[in-house]
Amino acid sequence: MQFLIRWVLAPLVRIIWRPRVVGADRVPLSGPVIFAANHRAAVDTAVIPLVTPRPVVFLGKAEYFTACSLKGRLVARFLTALGYVPVDRGNAKAGLAALDAGRTVLDGGGAFGIYPEGTRSLDGRLHRGHTGVASLALSTGAVVVPVGLRGTDQVQPVGKKLPRVAPVEVRFGEPLDFSRYDGLEGSAAIRRAVTDEIMDAISSLSGQEYVDSYHRRPDAQAA
Repeated sequence: MQFLIRWVLAPLVRIIWRPRVVGADRVPLSGPVIFAANHRAAVDTAVIPLVTPRPVVFLGKAEYFTACSLKGRLVARFLTALGYVPVDRGNAKAGLAALDAGRTVLDGGGAFGIYPEGTRSLDGRLHRGHTGVASLALSTGAVVVPVGLRGTDQVQPVGKKLPRVAPVEVRFGEPLDFSRYDGLEGSAAIRRAVTDEIMDAISSLSGQEYVDSYHRRPDAQAA
């Protein structure tokens, strides 16, 4: 399945969508790396692994990996080949489980993808980042590569299941090294400062307007 994705699906995606990739040469090819990106559409988590020069792990809902039907098993294999790892998001400890999964990947020298906003942007703006990305960087020593996605909201607009052809651009920024804060990961002020620096870099790459408030999840907005 990984062979199919890397040598068949990835080239096909490049032919159809012709994504413009900027700064891929900035990505470290070894060692722990966090890809911190803005989040415009559900397709984002497929786009990034298909254009990065190294495998990257994202989290996926646990139920995607447990279906017993043939379709469910194929979906599970496909997501696993893309680099997804299952995490149960339906309980109060979901956030901690996600961070633990990220640490496992990074401690093994891998690359982990995360959206600091915590959810897709429904208004097109870049919202304040949650400090989980800083906790991961500070506790593992991983560098953070900011990623700016442009156009994916037009490939798969909110409410649309099937992607359509539209221009896409993926911009990788300079790796951010926070080793100057070694031993200070317990400080909430340091985690906030690190997160804000990451969000500033993402904003420059994505071209989005930055809003210094958390983006409420759709269910919270409807309440």
